[in-house]
Amino acid sequence: MTTAPRAAMPAQPDAPTSAELLARVLASLDDDKAEEIVQIDLRGKSSIADYMVIASGRSSRQVAAISEKLAERLKEDYRLSCKMEGKDTGDWVLIDAGDVIVHVFRPEVREFYQLEKMWMPAGAAAR
Repeated sequence: MTTAPRAAMPAQPDAPTSAELLARVLASLDDDKAEEIVQIDLRGKSSIADYMVIASGRSSRQVAAISEKLAERLKEDYRLSCKMEGKDTGDWVLIDAGDVIVHVFRPEVREFYQLEKMWMPAGAAAR
């Protein structure tokens, strides 16, 4: 049995650059009052994404709401369907937006995992 080669998927005409996507993510987090927003440049360090963003919400409800609203905005603005994990519990939500990976935590959970220390270069200050 032979199969025909798959046609290449056409590029999405309004697909954002990773920098544009990062700017939209940061604006959405700011609009929804996320706290302690940190962006980490992963270019040249990892193939998973170009940027990682870490932010906090004050409660499980706010963490879930921030995450849901971010996914809605990216879908509306760029027709980008994000993969999301952890929204049901609201302790730590991971949003995979392709070139930008977003983690939204409750403060206690963020302190426990300390992702910034794992990914930021030694001696770098959070932005």
